[in-house]
Amino acid sequence: MGLLKIEGVTHWSIPVNNLDESEKFYGDLLGLKHLGRLGNSGMSCFNVGDHNILLCERSATVDKSHVEERNVHHSFTVSPETLVQACKIFRERNVRIEELYYRKGGYFPGRELYFFDPSGNRLELRDPTWKAGMPEPSYEDLAAS
Repeated sequence: MGLLKIEGVTHWSIPVNNLDESEKFYGDLLGLKHLGRLGNSGMSCFNVGDHNILLCERSATVDKSHVEERNVHHSFTVSPETLVQACKIFRERNVRIEELYYRKGGYFPGRELYFFDPSGNRLELRDPTWKAGMPEPSYEDLAAS
């Protein structure tokens, strides 16, 4: 047991290159609830389930071509239907896809679609209902279905 008792998560932050563009991506495309901007701070708050997410605009002096480590990402839980719908919409809108992965074991098994937001942040849509032994269609097959 730790020395401190953390009771929950207030929010987590995602660095973005352009706040307007990112608000459209996370609000209009991913469907997160926009709670509003935090004054003139360069931050915009969104909500999904019990989680608050801050989009934090990077300073103009920051190298925006920086790539995060491969394992760094943010994951959203979705239904099987939403994952298939996302494949179709992402293909139509040319959202950059990294991979569709079928995780058969581990702590978070399920069907995982990894993609990138306009600022290059790696995101995941995870369908936890998928189990080992179920069909494993490709991203292209799902996008075309």
